Amino acid sequence: MAGQEVWQGTPWMHAEPGYVPPKIDTSRPNVARVYDAILGGKDNFAADREVAEMAHKAFPDGGRAAHVNRDLLGRAVRYMAAQGIIQFLDLGCGLPTVENTHQIAQAVNPDARVVYVDNDPVVLAHGRARLADRASTAIVAADLREPDELWSAPEIAGFLELTKPVGLIANAVIHYVPDEEDPHGIISRYKELLAPGSCLLLTHFSNSCAEARALEEVLLSTLGCGQLRTTEEITQFFDGLDIVQPGIGWLPDWHPDEPRQASSGISELLYIGGLGCKL
Repeated sequence: MAGQEVWQGTPWMHAEPGYVPPKIDTSRPNVARVYDAILGGKDNFAADREVAEMAHKAFPDGGRAAHVNRDLLGRAVRYMAAQGIIQFLDLGCGLPTVENTHQIAQAVNPDARVVYVDNDPVVLAHGRARLADRASTAIVAADLREPDELWSAPEIAGFLELTKPVGLIANAVIHYVPDEEDPHGIISRYKELLAPGSCLLLTHFSNSCAEARALEEVLLSTLGCGQLRTTEEITQFFDGLDIVQPGIGWLPDWHPDEPRQASSGISELLYIGGLGCKL
């Protein structure tokens, strides 16, 4: 794709405290930085924290839902790595934070290779500065809404063996693709491109409760994007795949590290997701 860039190995610069990437408007909130603020990260500014606070008021769980989603990423990547998948493509990866995909996968298998993909200059700037200096990890500037161009990009096709199984990650990102951009068609194309033995991890905002619907209004009014979908619409993303049990549903129910409590709190009702594999 025109304008694609890739960075791997040693970060291009050291991230000093208070570092602001060039040409970044810190007065405007940004999806990745808002998520970072909700997670308690440091790569955010006042405008992002303001939106995070509005999100907390609309969905009063103290940011727990974001941690529930992040925890699922860890469990699913460890599961895929334990099944022998050693290549991961993380779409719309967001800002680096604790337990990134490469750290999770390489803790299971040091030979795992990870490509992060994002089209957000904020993410790319911070990613260059902060991601660990591993030759088996790369960051590529590309648009996940263009799967064919992304898949054929030499920076990706030359880094991963795409004829072999890949763990494709769409963690909390497809809800920023509105219906008019055909998110189901986009994911369907990725499923066609994946080699047999590959897996898709996808999590998505659910409209299951009034608080979640209020959060959608916050996202649209402050960030201009964000679309919650029904459980049926989210499950449709996995059509044609062999679904890893316990299926598509609330994230805490998927291979929990500890026994689940009988009741579900509000933070557990924001996301629906799961893991499906291509036979």
